Amino acid sequence: MLKNYINIFIYHIKNNKFFTALNVLGLSIGMATLIFAILFWNDEHSYDQWNPERDQIYSVLNDIGQNNIWTSNPATTGPLLKSVSSELDSYCYFYADYAKDVISYNGKKEMISKIFTAQSNFFSFFPFHFVYGDAKTALKDRNSIALSEETAIRLFGNENPLEKLVKYEDQIFTVRGVFKISEKSSVMPNAITTIIEDDLKRTKDQWTYHYGLILKFKNPKAAAGIVKTLDRLFFENCTKVYAKMEGLTVAEFIKKYGEPVKSSLLPLPEARLYKGNFPFPEEGGKLQYLIILMGLSILILSLSIVNYINLATANAIKRAKEIGVRKIAGAGKGQIVVQFIFETALTTIFSVLLALVIVEISLPSYNAFLDKDLVLIGSQFYIQLILITILVIIVSGILPAVYVSNFETLKVLKGNFSRSKKGIWLRNGMLVLQFSVAAFFIIGSIIVYKQVNFMAEKDLGFKGAQVLDITFKAKKDKNQFERYKIIKQEASKIKGVEAVSTALFAMGSMENSWSSASYKNDKPFLIQEMGMDFEMLDMLDVKILKGRKLNPAFSSDTISSVMLNQEAAKLLPEKDPLNKILYWRDQKVKVVGVVNDFNYFGMESRIAPMIFFYVTKINGVRDDIRHVFVKISTDNVQETITAINKFWVQKVDTEYPFEYNFVDKNYAKTYKKYENQRDLFALLNIIVILIAVFGLFSLASFSMERRLREIAIRKTLGAETNILLKELSKQYLVFCIIGFLIGIIPAYILLQKWLENFAFRIDIPFLPFILSFVSLLFLTLTIVLGKAYQATKVDVLRYLKYE
Repeated sequence: MLKNYINIFIYHIKNNKFFTALNVLGLSIGMATLIFAILFWNDEHSYDQWNPERDQIYSVLNDIGQNNIWTSNPATTGPLLKSVSSELDSYCYFYADYAKDVISYNGKKEMISKIFTAQSNFFSFFPFHFVYGDAKTALKDRNSIALSEETAIRLFGNENPLEKLVKYEDQIFTVRGVFKISEKSSVMPNAITTIIEDDLKRTKDQWTYHYGLILKFKNPKAAAGIVKTLDRLFFENCTKVYAKMEGLTVAEFIKKYGEPVKSSLLPLPEARLYKGNFPFPEEGGKLQYLIILMGLSILILSLSIVNYINLATANAIKRAKEIGVRKIAGAGKGQIVVQFIFETALTTIFSVLLALVIVEISLPSYNAFLDKDLVLIGSQFYIQLILITILVIIVSGILPAVYVSNFETLKVLKGNFSRSKKGIWLRNGMLVLQFSVAAFFIIGSIIVYKQVNFMAEKDLGFKGAQVLDITFKAKKDKNQFERYKIIKQEASKIKGVEAVSTALFAMGSMENSWSSASYKNDKPFLIQEMGMDFEMLDMLDVKILKGRKLNPAFSSDTISSVMLNQEAAKLLPEKDPLNKILYWRDQKVKVVGVVNDFNYFGMESRIAPMIFFYVTKINGVRDDIRHVFVKISTDNVQETITAINKFWVQKVDTEYPFEYNFVDKNYAKTYKKYENQRDLFALLNIIVILIAVFGLFSLASFSMERRLREIAIRKTLGAETNILLKELSKQYLVFCIIGFLIGIIPAYILLQKWLENFAFRIDIPFLPFILSFVSLLFLTLTIVLGKAYQATKVDVLRYLKYE
């Protein structure tokens, strides 16, 4: 029997090559889309799953008020918590950003990225496999360094690196461990030091937020109690203490400054896909992007299945006599159902194989698109693929199988292939669904395109097209600000250089510093600190709206004068903020100017209140300079950059290479992920339209073949071709309109939700809906009229000879 089923299947493939190709292609495209989404989904959910103690490890987050959740913590929290909580096994401080610098060995210099600094017990939280040394001794003192296997090979080749001395940040470190990272982790460094210990000692009594903090519990159920303890520690050691210092009661202090900081705990397994500030140095997971891709992929596969069912039922008429003969020969409905499900299984399996080929060929491009290294292996993926294949076979096979098994034997053997109207509503409903989804995708792709273009073209409030942002590495025992002054003096002499400046910020980066400021007795507010040299705002073409800019001619401008942006000026209950006195960083400062607002972090974020001050005003800040900005002429750009490069490597830093980026290009990285979403939507839009064409073609074919006798009769009675075309196509126009009207509702709701990601966004325009409707109408008329015109050329005698 199985051999018979296979022979019949092969026979129908040969006689229906076109329909078979549409079936296989539609399913394979849908399966390939879902496979891509599954690979991405599995990869994002694999982070930290290898860690044996993942359920006991938590990151500490802090709500400092005004909807600001910080991932940084004071150096005081860990020791205090350890002293009062028996549920805490250990804690570990770390810096949440990687460093990039030169590590050298015996004169050999290697530029190493992802250099991490944490406390010496880091490997008890992330127990990587050690190739040389062990986790206990790898970071046993301040001069120890642990290297990844790849970094060790770059520096030492095949030598045993243990106890060898390397130079990093003008310090000598001893290599005491080499680790290998074989699984995805929230921390995947190339080198680890304990330099952070110096800063922890310096700030051990300060409640300032600088460090990432992870905790390991003896019992995971203790999390709720630990949160209460953290809140109590802050209240007792910070709120009460500062209230007493100001001579206020706790209630008065809270009324003046707001509620105390509230802590929360983020479990390590959930950290990767946490929607908010990511507490670890690896890039945070793209949760929304992941959900969008998975949801759209499931939708596309569903459309592929609907398309398959439509094609199968449209083609079933041609097999009506076969079914009638088999029933006369004694075949029951169950056998016919089994046969058609078997044929569906063969088609689906072949489609899956073709989908795997499509994925394998496209995977390099997909990896480049997502910046991933996904591969088509893994037991979890294979199990998922098998389950999806079985589900597709069941869903795709049952309806066509039941449909053909219900053919009435006598009618089909007489040549009357028409069916009852019981299933017509379902087939038409599938077509309406396809129109709805196609409308959603067309509308969505246009709106996403418009939002991304809006971000690219919006006036950001600054201009950085000709401004170089040069990485400026610190040198041990050298004053960073004094080095900068020499650079400014010398670089200004280079032909093509128009201005040189520095700042403690960089557009489009996550570098930021915040503190509180207050005016008179009003409630303090958070403000972003923008330290800079005098020329910085002119270099970026940031406009002065009121007052004046900071000027070296006024000695007070390096000590007590500041400027505000518009957002900060609004926080002062004054019409004119000029010459008003603010209380900031325990000092009184005078507002001498107001500048226009500009976007710093990206279009997702609202413009923050900002305070601008001379770079040396805050003690210690002058040594935090990490950027030198150089504005160059539009003439001979490459020659100017080459000259700056030569000057830099010869006179500024002989070890660290010259690294720069244009400010505007650096900022453009903030919306790169949304450019990817735009491209993804456009690609899926093409796929959906292609599948919709398949579905429309299949139902049009089914409908025309079912009405061939009717068309023959109408022609015999003298019906003209244009009348027939109108009658044959009008129902599809109705379905198109209904599908469009249904599709615009979820399109509007979901895209409005997506646009809420942006503080600066477009209003949903009417044009995408019009373009979507016109596109669907054109698509429908092109296909349906083509099939209808073909049907009007029917041979009348062929269909009426038995009448």
